[in-house]
Amino acid sequence: MLDAYAESFTSGLAYSLRFDRRFLPPLANGLLGWRVYDNIMHMGGVYNGEGGRCHRADVPCPLNVEVEMDGPAQHTYCLDTHTGIFTHSLSSARAKVSQSLYSHRYYTNLMVMEILLVREGTSEEPITVNLVSSFTPQSKDIVFDSCPDYKGGSHIQGKVATAEFPGGSCPTVHLIWTPKPPTLTLLPEQRQARWAFILVAANSLETAEANYDKGLDLIATGDLRPSHEKAWKELWLESTAEVVGSETLCKALIGCMFYLLSAFPSIHDTSSSFGGVSPGGLSNGGDGQDYWGHIFWDQDIWMYPGIALFYPKLARSVLEYRVGTIEGAKDNAQKQGFKGLKFPWESAVSGREVCPEDIYGQQEIHINGDVTLAFQHYLYLTEDVSMFAEGRGSEVIYGVADYWVSRASWNPEDKKYHLLGDRNRTRRMLILSKSLLFLSGVMPPDEYYYNVDNSVYTNTVAKFSLQFAVDLADLLQHPAPEEWQEVAQNLKIPFEEETQYHPEFDGYVKGHPVKQADTVMLGYPLGLPMTPEIRRNDLEAYEPVTDPNGPAMTWGMFAIGWLELGEAEKAQHLLDKCYKNIQGPFQVWSESSDGSGAVNFLTGMGGFLQAVLFGYTGFRVQKECLAFSPLLPEGISELCIRGVNYLGSQMDWLLRKDEVCIVLREKASTKSCDLQLVLKASGTKIPLTPGKAVTFPRESGCVCKLASAYSCWPL
Repeated sequence: MLDAYAESFTSGLAYSLRFDRRFLPPLANGLLGWRVYDNIMHMGGVYNGEGGRCHRADVPCPLNVEVEMDGPAQHTYCLDTHTGIFTHSLSSARAKVSQSLYSHRYYTNLMVMEILLVREGTSEEPITVNLVSSFTPQSKDIVFDSCPDYKGGSHIQGKVATAEFPGGSCPTVHLIWTPKPPTLTLLPEQRQARWAFILVAANSLETAEANYDKGLDLIATGDLRPSHEKAWKELWLESTAEVVGSETLCKALIGCMFYLLSAFPSIHDTSSSFGGVSPGGLSNGGDGQDYWGHIFWDQDIWMYPGIALFYPKLARSVLEYRVGTIEGAKDNAQKQGFKGLKFPWESAVSGREVCPEDIYGQQEIHINGDVTLAFQHYLYLTEDVSMFAEGRGSEVIYGVADYWVSRASWNPEDKKYHLLGDRNRTRRMLILSKSLLFLSGVMPPDEYYYNVDNSVYTNTVAKFSLQFAVDLADLLQHPAPEEWQEVAQNLKIPFEEETQYHPEFDGYVKGHPVKQADTVMLGYPLGLPMTPEIRRNDLEAYEPVTDPNGPAMTWGMFAIGWLELGEAEKAQHLLDKCYKNIQGPFQVWSESSDGSGAVNFLTGMGGFLQAVLFGYTGFRVQKECLAFSPLLPEGISELCIRGVNYLGSQMDWLLRKDEVCIVLREKASTKSCDLQLVLKASGTKIPLTPGKAVTFPRESGCVCKLASAYSCWPL
C-alpha cells in the first residue's frame, strides 16, 4: 500500500471529437500551458493589456496537429498522469499510429509531439498518415515577425502589444519549432518509424536557441521522452494520495494532484521566474476567458496547502512570486491612501491591481491575510528562515501588518478596532484623518455582499497576520511597532452570544443566502479557536443557505468542518457533491457543476484535495508541530499519503479505520531534525526512526521535534 501510484485516463471517444473540447486535458509544466488540439497556448508571465484589460497573451501553437489515416480506424485517447503524456492512438488492419503530446517536465521551454507508425500484418506497401493543422503564426496579442530559420526550425518573434501599466515592459516571445510536413510515410522496407517534433517558447533569442539545441540533442541521444518521464517519476515518488474503497475518489485525487503539479515549475528550476497559478492554469486565461489568467487568493488559500505539504521548493516558488510583486502592492496601498502593502485581488506580473471591476480590487482586502497565511505555513512546515531574511519574505509580512494598522479604525463604544465599509467614512475620518479619503468598503469572500463592516473572515485573517508579524519580528530580532500587537489583540471578531455563532459581517441576517465558503473557514484553514458547539452552529447556519451552484471548492471546507466534529458521513455527503464538477473522462474540473465557469478549475481541485489531505487526516500546520486527528468515512477502508514533508523529513502515512501507521523515510537532507510522535489522550511519546514503521490505535496527536532538537523559534 505504500508503493507509488498513478493513473491513466482513457477514452474511446469518436474520432470526430464532437464533445465539448474545453474539457480536453491541459498539458502544462509551470512555464508553458496548452489544451490539446487548441490553436493557442500560453506562457507564464506573458500578459497583454493595461490594468483591467490585462490578460494572458495568446501564443499560436504549432503542435495543434490531428493525425488522420485513410480508411476506417479505431481511435483511443489516453492521458497518462504517471508520465504527463497525452496519446491519440489509431488502429486499422494495416497499421497502428500513436501521436504523443507533452509539455516537457524538466526542460520547461520545450513542448513535444511524437508520432510512432507501426505496420500491421505482412503488407509491404507504403503507409501514409495525414497531419492536419489549422496553425497560423499569428496572435491577436502579439505582433510576430518571421526570423531566419534556426537549424532547420521555423522561427518567429514578437512583443505583446500593450504593457500591464504605463511605462511597464512588453514581454518578448520567441518561438522555434520543427516544421510539420503534410504527411508521414512508412516505407515498404520499414516495420515502424518514429518522428519527433519540438517547439521552444522563450523570452529571449539566446534562451530560445539554447533550448532548441537541447531539444535536438535529446532527440539525437534518444533522451527526449525519458528525461521528461524521469522528471514526472521524481514528482510522484515525492507524493501520493491513494484510497482503498472508492475508485471514483482515487481517480479524482490523482487527477487533482496531476493538474495542480502541472501548474507549478520544475523542482529543479532555479530561475525564480515563476508567474503564479491562476484559477484555470496556464492552458486558459485569454481575453475574457477564465479570469484572464490572473492570480487570486485561489493560489495562496486553495491550491498552495496541498502542494506545500509535499513540496517545499514548489511552496517557496509561490512565496517568491508574491515577493516579486512587492512594489506593485506598495503602489496599491498608496492609491488607497494606506501604508504598507496591499496585494492585488487580481495579479499579473507587477503586483498592481488588474481586476477589471474596481469594487473587487478595492474591497476584497482579505487577500492580504491570505498571502501572509501561506508564508506562515511555509515557515511552520520548513523553518526556512532564509525565505524571510535574505528572501524578503519579512517585507511581505511587515508590509501587510502596516496596512492593517493603517486600515483599522478604533471604536470607543466597544473598545475594539474595526474594518469598516463606505457608509462609515465620516466617522472614520475623524479618527484616522485624511488617510481614509480613498477608502472603499470591505467585501468578504462571499461576494454576494459588499461595502460591509467587519467581515468576520477578513478581520480574523487580519488578526492572525498581525500576530504572525509580531512573532516573525521577534524571531528575526526586528523591532516591531507596538500597534501591530495592539490592533491584533483588539480587532473585532463578530460573534453573537445569544445564538453562539459567527455572523458573516456586522448586520448579516441569519438565513440570508451566501455564495461560497466564508465564515466556515474560520475553523479551517484559519484555525480560530472555538468550541465544538460554535463550530457546529456555524456549519449548520451556513450550509443550507450556501448557493448549490456556487464555486466548486466550497463543499470541501464544509466537509473538513464536519470531520473535525467526528461526523464523517455528513462530510462525505458534501464531498460527493464535488464529483459533479468533474467533466469528461480526463478528470478536468469546471467551476460550476453544470460545466459553466472556469475550466480546468484548479481552485476546486485544491479545495477537494485539502478535504482529503487535511480533512480525513486532521492535519493542521501549527507553530511547533504537525497535528493530526484521523477519521475515515464508511466505504473508505484505507488512505495512504506518501511524502508528507515536515521540517526537512518525509513521512508516509497509512490510515485505517482503527489504526494509523507512520514511516519516516531515510533522511535525504542534512537539514532535517529528529522527530517524535506524541499521542494526545495517553501522552505517549514515540521517537520516529528512519525506515521503522510506528503503528498505533487511531487517535489524535502530533508530530514534533524531540525535546533536544534545535528550534528556530526563541524559547
